[in-house]
Amino acid sequence: MGFIHTPELMALLDDTPKLADLNPADFDALLICGGQSPMFTFPDNTDLQDAVRTFYEAEKVTGAFCHGVAALVNVRLSNGSPLVAGKTITGFSNVEEDYGNKAAGVEIMPWRLEDVLRERGANYVMGGLFKAFAVRDGRLVTGQQQYSGREVARIVITMLGV
Repeated sequence: MGFIHTPELMALLDDTPKLADLNPADFDALLICGGQSPMFTFPDNTDLQDAVRTFYEAEKVTGAFCHGVAALVNVRLSNGSPLVAGKTITGFSNVEEDYGNKAAGVEIMPWRLEDVLRERGANYVMGGLFKAFAVRDGRLVTGQQQYSGREVARIVITMLGV
């Protein structure tokens, strides 16, 4: 609420370019953050799928963490194969979804990230209930949940040689 009630910060959003208007050649990496909205808005976002495919196929660092990994589930590479097929990957786990649902008393998410990643052929792994955990598979970096952002950042920074 502090952000949306701070005019200087909200003004920054006015100049935020659309993803489709950005040139991937101007960037060294793509990192997708999570939250709950990605489970509803990311899987069918074709601009986001195009950006992920473009970065990945350009052999650039491509990463996501928490529910942001939802951006990867429907990405198909130029050869038609799912991006996540055969990749060791993590993201918000079923046990964490169960924990959140129990605390809220309702089913929060419309689908389970762990289940869909496995359906797409990913080797899904996790580090434990709300434990900071990230994995790298080639140029693809994923983090389990919000506590994994630092681990994801460390891996991405190392990969970029910064």
